[in-house]
Amino acid sequence: MTRPTAPAPIRLILVDDHVVLRAGLANVLSFEPGMQVVAQGDTGEAAVDLWRRHLPDIMLLDLCMPGMDGVETLLQLRQEFPAARVLILTSSEAPEEARHAIAAGACGFVTKTIHPADLMAAIREVQAGGQVIGKSVAAHLAVEQQGGSISRRELETLGFVRQGFTNAEIGRLMGVSENTAKAHVKALLLKLHAADRAEAVARGFERGLLKA
Repeated sequence: MTRPTAPAPIRLILVDDHVVLRAGLANVLSFEPGMQVVAQGDTGEAAVDLWRRHLPDIMLLDLCMPGMDGVETLLQLRQEFPAARVLILTSSEAPEEARHAIAAGACGFVTKTIHPADLMAAIREVQAGGQVIGKSVAAHLAVEQQGGSISRRELETLGFVRQGFTNAEIGRLMGVSENTAKAHVKALLLKLHAADRAEAVARGFERGLLKA
């Protein structure tokens, strides 16, 4: 009688500039059945290169890293690999960070305080094609959405969008990269439930965020 073949493990890449934390995470994952850490990196540049070399199922990616931050890394990665599944694992609970990451294509956003069992469940949910938002971050997003608040940075972005600046121009004016500016604009469209820049400006006037 032929034994059933075990399913292939979920192949993971870990990218975080905190070596001790990354090593601890790799150790935890090594004991989880059905998961395999195939590579580790500490910069955004390394993340993109590691994906090219290993073609994993999922990348666990930090937001704050030297050089390219997590959002820029995600934008570059998905430009080359549109189907790449990335789960943001960060110390930030800021709803603005979560919105930017999701707008850039992240499949999930959880914090480093997550319980290991919940992290494993999040990884499996992303592997199955779902999207995961950590409970604490989801709570912040819910409060923000109920209040309809727009951050100072988003108001600044909306002002530049109103003036017709491109992403590259917005990036120079805000002192960030073009990719980060693009993420700001995408997050703003999501927040205002706008299909495009023109509608975002119209919604801005409707909500009193912009003045004639």
